[in-house]
Order: sequence, then C-alpha cells, then structure tokens
Amino acid sequence: MTADATATPFDAIAAAYDEDDFHRVVAERLVTGIPAPRADLVVDVATGTGSAAFAALEHLRPRRVVAVDLSSAMVASAVAKAASLDPAGVVEWSVGNAVPAPVADGTADVVLCASSLHFLGAAAFTDWLRILRPGGVVAFSVPSAEVFSPSPAFAELVADDIALPTDVAGATRLAEAAGFVRVSATEVRIVTDRTRVAFLVHAEAPSR
Repeated sequence: MTADATATPFDAIAAAYDEDDFHRVVAERLVTGIPAPRADLVVDVATGTGSAAFAALEHLRPRRVVAVDLSSAMVASAVAKAASLDPAGVVEWSVGNAVPAPVADGTADVVLCASSLHFLGAAAFTDWLRILRPGGVVAFSVPSAEVFSPSPAFAELVADDIALPTDVAGATRLAEAAGFVRVSATEVRIVTDRTRVAFLVHAEAPSR
C-alpha cells in the first residue's frame, strides 16, 4: 500500500479527530507518566493532531520537539492549534513517514507514540532504539485486544507483527521483547457509549 493510500483514512478523520476526547486523554496521561527529565529533544512519532507534543511542552519543557505524521491533514490541524499552544514555535511539524523518524541516531531524550504503534508495527521499536540516547525514555500506548474493533478502512492498516495485549503484563512484554529496560505499564479505561481501553507503556533504552 502506498503512503498516500495509508494516509487517506487519517486525512478523512482529521477535522473531527479532536472531538474524540479519548485520544487526548491517552496522550496526556502518557506524557505526564514520565518523571519530568531534562529533555533536550522530544520526538512525537505519529503525532496526529499533536496532543502528545503539546503535553510534552507543558510537562517536559524540552528545547526542541520533532513531531511527524504521515497525514498532512492531521499535521495541518496540529499547526493550527500551535498558534495558541506553542507560540514560541518549539515544535517542528513534519509530514512524512514516522518510521524511520527524521532525527539522527542517539539524539532523542524522549520518544512519544500515542495511539499509533499498532499501525506502525515492530519496526517502530527498532527505530526508537536507534534514535534514543542510552537511558532515554520511550512512552507509547497500545489498544487492548479485548475491545479494539477498528472500522474496515483502518483494520487493513493494522500491523500484523505486533500482538495486541489483553493486560498490563502483555503490554510490558512488548517493550521488554523489543529490548527496552525498566518497563512499566498501566491501563486507561474510559466507558462512554462504549468501552475504550489502552495500555500506557514507559521504558528506557538500554546502555550501549
């Protein structure tokens, strides 16, 4: 599938994406779960409309944020919000493939990926280890296999090389199996007209 074809379903939902508060809640809890380090460079992979990037500005106070997404419409929505949420222009917005991320090896202090790992696949783990400095933090979320039910347009984009977990132990094993250390996972469960469950995973890149 071409990059344009992959981006199309995300472009189609960009205008209404922020109406679903679940994505913002997941992104913000993912970021606030990081013990506030001195973050020089934060990379927000598959940034969507920028919820994790904006949360990082407030919580991590980084010198620089690189936020990348394949969907030009999603990035356009994020840029529109940046006028008020990032007046200093700390975030560098980029339209393109999130894997590989557009940063040099071993330069990132924090990598964020909210609500997108299941679309990126296992190659994302390898790339995050590439760009993180030793001891750098990765924070990602992944939906629970028990309740995840994507529409047909998105179902065909779900990676087949990551088994979605059903509990925090399974979410922890995802990061451990990929080579990360000091892994922890928590569950976010929100019940409205339907039950939404995601696991938030925090881990570190090993010392080289």
